[in-house]
Amino acid sequence: MTRIDRKFASLNAAGKKAFVAYIMAGDPDFDTSLEIVKGLPEAGVDVIELGLPFTDPMADGSTIQLAGQRALEGGMTLNRTLEMARAFRETDDTTPIVLMGYYNPIYSHGVAQFLDDAKAAGIDGLIVVDLPPEEDSELCIPAQEAGLNFIRLATPTTDDKRLPKVLTNTSGFVYYVSITGITGAANAVATDVGPEVARIKAKTDLPVIVGFGIKTPEASRDIASVADGAVVGSAIVERIAAGDSPAEVCAFVRGLAEGAHSA
Repeated sequence: MTRIDRKFASLNAAGKKAFVAYIMAGDPDFDTSLEIVKGLPEAGVDVIELGLPFTDPMADGSTIQLAGQRALEGGMTLNRTLEMARAFRETDDTTPIVLMGYYNPIYSHGVAQFLDDAKAAGIDGLIVVDLPPEEDSELCIPAQEAGLNFIRLATPTTDDKRLPKVLTNTSGFVYYVSITGITGAANAVATDVGPEVARIKAKTDLPVIVGFGIKTPEASRDIASVADGAVVGSAIVERIAAGDSPAEVCAFVRGLAEGAHSA
């Protein structure tokens, strides 16, 4: 079992929903970003999604795009992102880390070398948004063989014909994108999300976690009440962009986590 599998088994045994937080590695700089990441578990975060900066993040809205630009301008790279994970693991060996990004930096690094390096750094799972199931031999299957979860996205446009393909080879959890479009573009609505989550759960035993469009503790609670947990990214990244201190960012995250955990 990976750290992700153990975390969800523990949450399920306790009857709790998960709270997942996304931040961009290296935003606004390496040291500040690392301080925030280190503070997330104490703020109630069950799983950390660590964004891998990339020059062309096609699935992301302006908030995440700008965060990636700031990180890249500050010298953030794939190797430095893995360095951040290693630094986190020096004091926390239990909180799962999912690396979320795009295939190009991984391909440039070399898939086999990347998987070795990611595993050694303490990465537990991958979300690579531009690799469809038809390309599973590229990274998904090698990642699973290396002991990393490969987490797939399902969306409102993933119909019943497509869903089995999306679920094939997926592990850890399923990430349901609550809205059509890019990150930060609209608000998630629990009454819309609930039936879609139920449709997915009828086809898999994996937890279904919902992200995109969740910005408040109330929204976190409402979405978690119809799923196995909630993901917040853009709302957290906005606080970092506004210049909030790591302590202020983590205080904001604590409210979001309490919302999900109260569902």
